[in-house]
Amino acid sequence: MQVQTILNADLHCHSVVSDGTLTPEALAQRAKTNGVELWALTDHDEIGGQQRAAAAAKALDLLYLTGTEISVTFASETVHIVGLGFDADDVGIQQGLRSTRGGRNQRAMEMSDSLAKAGIAGAYDGAVKFAGNPDLISRTHFARFLVESGVCRETNEVFRKYLTEGKPGYVPHRWASLRDAVTWITQAQGVAVIAHPGRYNFTPNEEYALFTEFKAHGGRAVEVVTGSHTKQEFVKYAETAKEFGLAASRGSDFHSPEESRTDLGTLPFLPDGLTPVWELLAGRIR
Repeated sequence: MQVQTILNADLHCHSVVSDGTLTPEALAQRAKTNGVELWALTDHDEIGGQQRAAAAAKALDLLYLTGTEISVTFASETVHIVGLGFDADDVGIQQGLRSTRGGRNQRAMEMSDSLAKAGIAGAYDGAVKFAGNPDLISRTHFARFLVESGVCRETNEVFRKYLTEGKPGYVPHRWASLRDAVTWITQAQGVAVIAHPGRYNFTPNEEYALFTEFKAHGGRAVEVVTGSHTKQEFVKYAETAKEFGLAASRGSDFHSPEESRTDLGTLPFLPDGLTPVWELLAGRIR
């Protein structure tokens, strides 16, 4: 399939299958309404919504790529690796994601215990209520509970006061390794992408190590234009993509109409001089 270089592609968003608030079908419709031409649903450590998303996109005449966002531990930080265009029936990626999801419930109970010590009772049950998939309970679900219960006014305030390192409710988790995540994606014929690199609290040396190891393991792209990047970071990571010979991806990281500051399909186009990730995946677009 021939695909345009300049394309309103949104290759990063989340549904109720992980920590979004809309169904895959509603996201497909929102993407289409907002002018998205190529879309991917990238739920956290989960591909259970892929069939629904692909079917909804097909019904809307919207080009689609399979997707997921895998949680990785690197240099004591949680890093996210997006997988695009993989075979969702591949046993390796299914088993890998299942193993990554396995520790979330224990972590959630420990987060609830920590919040209880800070005087906030019932956090586990409150968070589960917001989790469309209880196996994927996350900090976002706890944040929604804290807003609903009046502890905070909005989720941004939650993450300033709770659930982050040194604050009540924070519990670290050991996720997949960078090597494992990239391998699961590439062995399923997909492309691995470093998600929103501007969000990580790395020193320049640690960031260089991340990109170096990522490419050595077979990673092929980086999100340059994404909802949490500034204009300056668009430029910075465009240069990083060129430096490491990586393709560039584009995605809003949309979770919810009420919570996300960037809507599906509303990002600026990729800077000139980059190879769009969809050019690597032309044969995988549905």
